[in-house]
This record gives sequence, structure tokens and C-alpha cells, in this order.
Amino acid sequence: MNWHDAWPAPAKLNLFLHVTGRRADGYHLLQTVFRFIDRCDTLRFAPRGDGAIELATPLPGVPPESDLTVRAARLLQAHSGCRQGATIHLDKRLPMGGGLGGGSSDAATVLLALNHLWGTGLTRAELEHLGLNLGADVPVFVHGRNTFAEGVGERFTDVALPAATYLVLEPPVHVPTAAIFGAPELPRESTPIAAAQWRPGIGRNDLEGVACARFPAIAEHLAWLREQAPTAMMTGSGACVFAAFSDPAAAAAALAALPAGFSGWLAEGLEQHPLAEIR
Repeated sequence: MNWHDAWPAPAKLNLFLHVTGRRADGYHLLQTVFRFIDRCDTLRFAPRGDGAIELATPLPGVPPESDLTVRAARLLQAHSGCRQGATIHLDKRLPMGGGLGGGSSDAATVLLALNHLWGTGLTRAELEHLGLNLGADVPVFVHGRNTFAEGVGERFTDVALPAATYLVLEPPVHVPTAAIFGAPELPRESTPIAAAQWRPGIGRNDLEGVACARFPAIAEHLAWLREQAPTAMMTGSGACVFAAFSDPAAAAAALAALPAGFSGWLAEGLEQHPLAEIR
């Protein structure tokens, strides 16, 4: 891939999410399975000789200086000593505050793409470690494999997942992750399970009850979706909810039956991140 290519930043779904404890520094200890899906943001890059990092497509309400794509590029520059710059174009399809990891995925794609395009030569493991400075979900997008994650989300045991079509609903709310993790009523003592014991359908999302109580639209969308697929759950800290279907036709039928005012779409589960093999 080169400067002329479009670089994908896929969404993720949490197939379960348990909070197993809390560290002294306030970070929560988690267990989850990340699955990549084929719904993506897209990034393009143009080289600059002046060393500047510019986001040509700033997001409404997000100052470019605090945007994760800009921060990722500057972090890679600082860590590697690179003197090159880049103009970043972001085509945003994934909702903000949706629990799909869009911002983290964008940041990871910046690290992978510019490490390749600038020739900075960092290994994938080094990029994973670097990405943790940007957010707990960034390392898994750099890692690039569907995986059972532990710790704060940085320890991985890769898993093979069956093909599935997902119906994803977008409640019309923006959920701040910090508010969910900071809720006093959040369960924080789920019993850890071994990665080898996990199978699709095992587990729940410990954040779901807090999010549904604080954002009734999530509870409404989830209740409807569970009528179509009882195993439906929320992804991440919300707001999006999803259900897995082994039969794509059944997923399409459920999408066609969406109530008025609901927004949703179908996505296929990926075997790995589209950039999993980039060097």
C-alpha cells in the first residue's frame, strides 16, 4: 500500500465484556472478545515535507489538536524521531460514542499507515505499546486479530470465530465512556474466565445495565432487538447494540422489520483486521 491508497479503520464488537476489578490507578480490569466487522472509517494520507500534521477533515465539536488521528501521528513522529509530516483525510462512517471503537480504530490505522509510509520501522508489538498511550482500545486494532483481551485491554489470546452476519442498531445518543465506567453502580467483580473456556454466546456486557438506565433509548433498542435474537447485547460502553445471525437472510429480515425511527445496518464478521498483514 502507498500514499495513493485508502486505508480502512474497521469497527469492532465486544462479544462479551466483563469487569473483573479495578487497579489502584483507577483503570478497570476487563475481559472481552473483540471481533472486527466490515463497517469501516476510511483514511487517506498525503506526504508533507514541513513535518506538520494536518487533519483536513476535522470532526464537528472536536478540536484537531485533540483528535486521536492527529495525536497518533504526532506520537509516532516523537517516538521514532521522524521529520516527515502528513495531511490526513478521514471519511467518518462509524458513530462517535457508539461503542464500536471508531476513534481508536482511526488512531491505530494512522499508526499502521504512517509507520509504513514514513518507513519508521516499528514492529507491530511496538506500535501496540505506543497505541496504549492513546486509549485502551487502540492496541487491539494494531494487533489486528479477533482476540480474547484481558488487563485493561492490552493482553491478547487470539480466537477463531465462526462466520456471522451482525445487525447493529444505533440509538440516537452519544455515550461518554468515562461516565459509564465512573458510575458507582457499575459491577466490578465478575469472576474471571480462562480464554480457553470462552465460546460464542458465553458472557454478558457488565456495562449494559448502567448504560440502559442512563440512556433509555439504548434499553428501547435492545429490548426490540432481543425479540429478534435473544442473545443481543450492547457493544463496549454503548450506545450501539447488536445481534449475531448465522443466516444472512434472517439478519436482513430483521433489518427490514425495524420500527419507524430506528437506525440500523448489517455487517459481516471479519476473520482479521484488513491491515493485519501490513508490514
